[in-house]
Amino acid sequence: ASTILVDKIDPQSGTALEIGSSGDTITIPSGATITNSGTATGFGGTNTPFFYANMSGSDQTGVSSNTWTKVQFNNEVYDPQSVYDPSSNYRFTPNVAGKYLINARISPYVAGLKFKEGFVAVYKNGSSVGQFGMSGDTTYIDYMLQPINQIVTANGSSDYFEIYGKITTSDGSNGQFSSGTNTQLSAFKVIE
Repeated sequence: ASTILVDKIDPQSGTALEIGSSGDTITIPSGATITNSGTATGFGGTNTPFFYANMSGSDQTGVSSNTWTKVQFNNEVYDPQSVYDPSSNYRFTPNVAGKYLINARISPYVAGLKFKEGFVAVYKNGSSVGQFGMSGDTTYIDYMLQPINQIVTANGSSDYFEIYGKITTSDGSNGQFSSGTNTQLSAFKVIE
């Protein structure tokens, strides 16, 4: 093998430059850096699509005890690829096939220290694919912060994801999902 020392390799005008042939291995040694200042592809993936939404304004009230209820994250903060619906379905529909990390946090609340348990779940196409929950002492608390992180697979066309919550009260009364910074949802594509 020989070493060719040059500062720049240019293809002939109007042609493309090819490095190596089929079956060859091109090695980039440790410590070397590739800088992509153009439109080169194939150097890993991107974390898109992605979005971030939260619940803004009024709390989501009238949540029936011991009933799975869709959480209405009604305020988009970021959604450059338009993959989240914050106004009617409250669902994430990835438009690129792959694996996604979904992060959600809700704040179930029950007035009068009647909180018994709270759960949060990621639903795919209408069915739970993961959930997290806790039981509380009904004599001391009226709310509990519920987070969930779930890796899911999407087909990039028809799969959709929603967040559901469940509040169980000690006397069967309704609860609510509190708005604000404690109630938020985000997702992004995982680079594989």
